[in-house]
Amino acid sequence: MGTFNIPVSVLNLAPIREGRTSQQAIDEMVDLAQATEAMGYERYWIAEHHNSPTLVSSATAILIKHTLEHTKTIKVGSGGIMLPNHSPLVVAEQFGTMATIYPNRVELGLGRAPGTDMMTASALRRSKNDSVYTFPDDVQALLTYFGPEEHQGYVKAYPGVDTNVPIYILGSSTDSAYLAASLGLPYVFASHFAPKFMGEAIKIYRERFQPSEYLDKPYMMVCLNVIGAETDEEAKIQQTTMHQFFLNVVRGSRNPLQPPVESMDGIWTPMEEEMAKSMSSVTLIGSKETIRQQLTSFQDYYAVDEIMAVSYIYDVEKQKRSYEIFKEVVEGK
Repeated sequence: MGTFNIPVSVLNLAPIREGRTSQQAIDEMVDLAQATEAMGYERYWIAEHHNSPTLVSSATAILIKHTLEHTKTIKVGSGGIMLPNHSPLVVAEQFGTMATIYPNRVELGLGRAPGTDMMTASALRRSKNDSVYTFPDDVQALLTYFGPEEHQGYVKAYPGVDTNVPIYILGSSTDSAYLAASLGLPYVFASHFAPKFMGEAIKIYRERFQPSEYLDKPYMMVCLNVIGAETDEEAKIQQTTMHQFFLNVVRGSRNPLQPPVESMDGIWTPMEEEMAKSMSSVTLIGSKETIRQQLTSFQDYYAVDEIMAVSYIYDVEKQKRSYEIFKEVVEGK
């Protein structure tokens, strides 16, 4: 039983579980951060979604600040801040302020999608022009704002200057692989919901990577679904919560995170099943031994530098146990 010798991290969309409130969802987010910090996870990232009654992750920077306040060592960041929705200067000021209060613990993952539907995106937008296309320039602006004073223009982020907040490029297609490679930044692929282009994006990023002041060689992170349990059977039952989560996405319905069910038969149609399963096809699931085999195959093929795990598990104690099992697998325990 070898160790995988890679850091592992956590992504949280901060879902509201069936029968719970927004406040409880935020408390559960903090509770999971404290638990995974104690287990030795590297970083804890919080997503950005808007106009979604089932997720509380809309004001990502505020949730990051709240999590930093209630943890001691784990790095806390965004997975991600969706830049079309925000002015880079405001982001730099917010993250520069957090980095000043919590040095060396704040991270900024950046995405190019709006993280919502087009009508909500329009309500969020800082301009009527399509700011999706200014993403490369906006990333460059943020790198400058966090850098040394002498490299900046008239407008600066105070606090922000010289905080060197680490920036990560997030992607669910190949576009962002080119950008991360050309800027010499770490790249995080969203295999937890958009696995289709994973292999291609990893290849592009590694082949085209340009060393930079931030990184001398590619740093490839992959976010995937993890459902660890004592037995494969138990994990399969827990997986029905995730299947219902993705069925929500397929249907455009707005149900909170559902408890597991014995079977999905009768809950989804064959077509819905196919769509939901294609979104969640990159999942490590089962007992410790089964996950070990799956991770070995995954790493034999992709050899990524870090894995970020997201676990849609209804029972909070079972969710923590899943993260514990995954960490033990990685450590070869």
